[in-house]
Amino acid sequence: MDSAFVFSGFLVGLLVGVTGVGGGSLLTPLLILVFGVTPVAAVGTDLMFAAFTKTGGAIVHGRNQRVDWRVVRQMALGSVPAALLTLIVLRYLTISGKDIGHFIMPILGCMLIVTALALLAKTPILKHRDSSVTIQRMRATLPAAPFATTLGAVLGFLVTLTSIGAGAFGVVALLVLKPHMPIQRIVGTDIAHAIPLTLVGGIGYALLGQVDWSLLINLLLGSLPGIWIGSHCSNRMPEKWLRTLLAIMLVIIGSKIVVA
Repeated sequence: MDSAFVFSGFLVGLLVGVTGVGGGSLLTPLLILVFGVTPVAAVGTDLMFAAFTKTGGAIVHGRNQRVDWRVVRQMALGSVPAALLTLIVLRYLTISGKDIGHFIMPILGCMLIVTALALLAKTPILKHRDSSVTIQRMRATLPAAPFATTLGAVLGFLVTLTSIGAGAFGVVALLVLKPHMPIQRIVGTDIAHAIPLTLVGGIGYALLGQVDWSLLINLLLGSLPGIWIGSHCSNRMPEKWLRTLLAIMLVIIGSKIVVA
């Protein structure tokens, strides 16, 4: 057991439990910038980490009827093939001797910034999603099923490449797609869809030899109690201010990665 990794997993789990921010946007840059894990191994390990941690959340949401399985299937029709295609491309680049870490890092930085913007946009969209003319026009021009599948394909590519985006970006898109769906059901649907996506991605990286299993176990040992504590303390903490602080931090980290 490595106490530094266990503690890091606990902090990430705590923040995820309080704010709902996807672990990838917190854990992947932490592994790369603080612990010196290679970008590819960090993404692969985090995808497996997400598959394990989100399974528990999906079970809870499913038992409480907070998952729209039809939307999950529609999104998976796009995300799983996109994830497989991305893994095939990464395999080809690896065989060709290309350093895919240099390819991943700029996209990773951009996704951190996009995630920060999604965090800031969530509250205004929740307040105005039934009255906003722009959102109404988007819903009128985008049929639900094709849009869900297209959204899944975009997430499949981005999440497989960076391990970031399944949470914040997916939830915001579903808020637009399903304006009358309760937010708890949107979150549950997004979490349930993330399981096959992150599992396929994680297995693909494992086949490439880019999952650090010892690191994964240490992170899980810390994160699972962290998520449990954070979930129970979320109503007592200034979630809005924490989200804003996290968004600012993600913009700074993302900008640093993009510039580097």
